[in-house]
Amino acid sequence: MSIPGALTHACAQVGLTWPLTGPRLADVLAGACGALGLDDAQATASQARLALPAATRVVVVMVDGLGYDNLAERSGHARFLRKLQDGSTPLTTTFPSTTATALGTFGTSAPPGTTGMLGYTVRNPADGALANLVSWTGLPEAELWQRHPTWFEKLVAGGTSVRSVGPHRFAGSGLTQAVLRGGSYLPAETLAQRVDRVVPAIKEPGLVYMYWGEVDKIGHHNGCGSLAWGDQLGTTDGELERLARSLPHGTLLIVTADHGMVDVDHTARWDVATSPQLSQGVALVTGEPRAMQLHVEPGTDPQSVATRWRDVLGDHAVVFTKDEALVTQVFGPVEPHVLPVVGDVVVAMAGRATVVDSRTQTAASLQLVGVHGSLTHQETTVPLLVTVA
Repeated sequence: MSIPGALTHACAQVGLTWPLTGPRLADVLAGACGALGLDDAQATASQARLALPAATRVVVVMVDGLGYDNLAERSGHARFLRKLQDGSTPLTTTFPSTTATALGTFGTSAPPGTTGMLGYTVRNPADGALANLVSWTGLPEAELWQRHPTWFEKLVAGGTSVRSVGPHRFAGSGLTQAVLRGGSYLPAETLAQRVDRVVPAIKEPGLVYMYWGEVDKIGHHNGCGSLAWGDQLGTTDGELERLARSLPHGTLLIVTADHGMVDVDHTARWDVATSPQLSQGVALVTGEPRAMQLHVEPGTDPQSVATRWRDVLGDHAVVFTKDEALVTQVFGPVEPHVLPVVGDVVVAMAGRATVVDSRTQTAASLQLVGVHGSLTHQETTVPLLVTVA
């Protein structure tokens, strides 16, 4: 069996999905640009794939952590979004199914192997140290790390207004500059305040992007099956319905997400720090508890590390080497400058299992209930909810 076939088979055996097929998150912002009339073949193709109507005003809302399955399972809390989801087709996000990676592809349509946005944490080849793509610590300037132009930049260059609405702390942050640079930034903290900023901003033709992260935050701490998550979904639904009612006539409203989430089983958790079989030969663990990349010590055979991890994790994971990752293109094509960022061994967790490393992760992060990053349907499918005001 070929390497791609073997990975597909291994994933199917444990309830993971590879390859990821169907409409993609990568088409959303590109399609919005096509709807606005941007003279770009990729934008036009994405608009057609998503069947987006032409518009002079487009609002794109990113609800962090609102997976397609998560929304469907808790749709009783979301009357407005439920109506939009009925009959809609889910999108597939990236692997890893995590915010930094997904937003990199959302903002550029480029795959993770070309953006360098390969997980929550990565190894910086410049010094070999652990770096964080969300807080942007331990990394160079954003434009040096993520080199592809963003759709916001392309719209602005074409003379279209672009405005982003989000928390003040994200204005000019490394992650924002890496994947959503271009246009102006309008800070607002609460969801109601963000809706109130979007409405006047879209009176001018162009694109307004709004980010909301509380669904993901509540999911991490309480679980996506919790009462608190349902309450937050209800609040989000109410404000997005108010947004839809308040937009100028003819405005195209698109609501999507970066990834879904699963509530994990802490009895099915391994800690690299306390497991000699997992730590042997591993210099650094990057990524997240559902999708790890292992950087091996000099002179260590990655295949031997992969074999030990398979022996320990069994049906709780699919483990493959860097060479296998490149052949199967789990990160898409990998550009030369990104190649050193990719781990020597890649691990995708199945079911509700996780692997942590208490040597580098905080105590609080070890207790998270809802997590994401792997290749389950729940983690990799996100909604595409479209309406015209």
